[in-house]
Amino acid sequence: MEHLTPRHRWTALIALALGGVAIGLTEFVAMGLLPDIARDLLGGTSPDEVADAGWTITAYALGVVAGAPLIAALTARWRRKRLVLILLVLFAAGTVASAVAPTFSLVLVARFVAALPHGAYFGAAGLLAASLMGKGKEARGYAVVLGGLTLANLVGVPAMTSLGQNAGWRVSYAVIAVVFVLTLIAVAAVVPEAPAVESGSARAELRILARPQVWLVAATASIGFAGFFAVNSYIAPVTTEVAGFAAGTVPWVLVAFGLGMTVGNALGGWFADRDLRRALLLGFSSVIVAILFFALFAHTPAGLFVGAFLVGGTSLFLGPALQARLITVAPGAQLMGAAVNQSAMNVANSIGAALGGLVIARGFGYLSPAWAGLALSILGLGLAATSFALDRQGRSVIPARR
Repeated sequence: MEHLTPRHRWTALIALALGGVAIGLTEFVAMGLLPDIARDLLGGTSPDEVADAGWTITAYALGVVAGAPLIAALTARWRRKRLVLILLVLFAAGTVASAVAPTFSLVLVARFVAALPHGAYFGAAGLLAASLMGKGKEARGYAVVLGGLTLANLVGVPAMTSLGQNAGWRVSYAVIAVVFVLTLIAVAAVVPEAPAVESGSARAELRILARPQVWLVAATASIGFAGFFAVNSYIAPVTTEVAGFAAGTVPWVLVAFGLGMTVGNALGGWFADRDLRRALLLGFSSVIVAILFFALFAHTPAGLFVGAFLVGGTSLFLGPALQARLITVAPGAQLMGAAVNQSAMNVANSIGAALGGLVIARGFGYLSPAWAGLALSILGLGLAATSFALDRQGRSVIPARR
């Protein structure tokens, strides 16, 4: 895409990132609205009911896990722009269904369906963005699309949380559906066509799933990133029940999360293009320290806000590196590699939300998910180190990217 002017290139990148904004909204707004969802669909806001409402987060995560590899395999030869447009239509439809579903069970189904395009979007849009950025800047291309997700957490999720608290959580999802439609229009108008992968096929995309290193890196993301979701999923009750703030403070805590995520994502993309191994190991080590800080000090006002910023920043520092690592160990099947990364991230979402709800329901308190998340992050660091050790011993499929 060398013929593009810088203005056209960045306009296209912004359109793709807008999809990341919409996805960030539909995925993360539930975390600030769990008490509202529990009150509307389950009849109350007790710890058990809030924990049960966390299944809306888990259902979305499971939808990503199911949809990402399936869509990647079936659309291996599709033009990336065409795929992105179809996925945006599915997003809009699923989000509308989430807003209007009348019962808790149907909301869970709608959240699952709405999530099916998630992984394939980040895969296809990330590859488009990488081609727009040019050779040697691939991780920064993925970071641009992920940057939409972090921007959502910085501005959009707090705004949608405040809207949902005042007008109802269903109104928030209706507005998010509009954002998906606007993204569809923008992508159709300004993103250039990219050629389909002539050698692509369902068999080629699925073949990489036989590579042990792909599963090891996916497990690293699934387990290691779950610590972030264990903390973020229950930030609303931590803010109100542990730190003692009013519900109106929740959006501001989410701003702290989003600001950290924005900074971490930008630094992570830059660092991963220079030293992928160090980016992953440093990232996991930093996440461990950040979650430990949150667990120890989130009961205080300063600890809550600083801890949210640190957990968001260190976790999203890992995002571009994990995406680049999975694509590196999946040669010849980049869309599947990117999609598997999104599946892994949402296995992490599912694990974090479900485990956090479990320890809360067992009576360990609203900070207990952070301690569970700390253990998960330590396991993630160990898995990352193991993956690179296999590279050094020459037993991996492909050497680690440098």
